[in-house]
Amino acid sequence: MKTEYASREAAVIVPVFKTPAGEVRLLLIRRSPAGIHGGQMAFPGGMRDECDQTLLDTALRELGEELMISAAETRVLASLPPVQTLTTEVMVFPFLAQILNPGGWRPSEREIAEVFETPVEHFARPEAHDFGLESFSGWPEPRRVPFYRVGPHRAWGLTYRILETVVPRLLAGEWVIE
Repeated sequence: MKTEYASREAAVIVPVFKTPAGEVRLLLIRRSPAGIHGGQMAFPGGMRDECDQTLLDTALRELGEELMISAAETRVLASLPPVQTLTTEVMVFPFLAQILNPGGWRPSEREIAEVFETPVEHFARPEAHDFGLESFSGWPEPRRVPFYRVGPHRAWGLTYRILETVVPRLLAGEWVIE
């Protein structure tokens, strides 16, 4: 069943997992240089296809295509509030999901340049948060935008806004990550 947003819908999985030492980490990707979001930090996901019955199906399908993680290897913890992109006017539906067997991802070379396993606590550190100028087609001029440092890269835009809502809740222990 389609929602009110019709064909401009996408979904992402916000993957979390616990290390053997008990540290909770978020999994982020850096998109391959080609494409509209080339080189950007993101969560696995993409546009809804006709074959997807639900937006969760979209998110899980994309997780499988991008990182070779099956739905059976995840435990969906929550449906997060939808977020509209500021550049492409797509409504994105995020889902928080625990990866049950971490480390088994095999990134699609066509879609993924890098995979980052980042401790949740990293995003709470003041030095991880900053502002910078970003340019994007459709913007008349560069804009000052907030971002998180992830390795040598910056997670900004939609990824930043999802992190802003989910990190405090993860740190507060709202969901049990086993």
